[in-house]
Amino acid sequence: MCLGIPAKITEIYQQGSLKMAKVDFGGVSKEICLEYVPEAQVGDYCLIHVGFAISLMDEEEAQETLKLIGEVAAIEDELAGQADSDEVH
Repeated sequence: MCLGIPAKITEIYQQGSLKMAKVDFGGVSKEICLEYVPEAQVGDYCLIHVGFAISLMDEEEAQETLKLIGEVAAIEDELAGQADSDEVH
């Protein structure tokens, strides 16, 4: 399964011939490539997949996606905990 994660652009710069950015994933800063979304600006939200911004999104859509990802992670943690509990018995 491929997963794109929303992030907020905090800085844009050139690295060689590539348009690059620093983005914030809820407190974690990463470097990504903006070549697929050259219209991106600081403050925009974008969908990141394997180090590339693949589309722009509005803040509401980004926050809703992050909320859903958090819910999925919580369910996975709960299921993993149940599996560990089942192994002990």
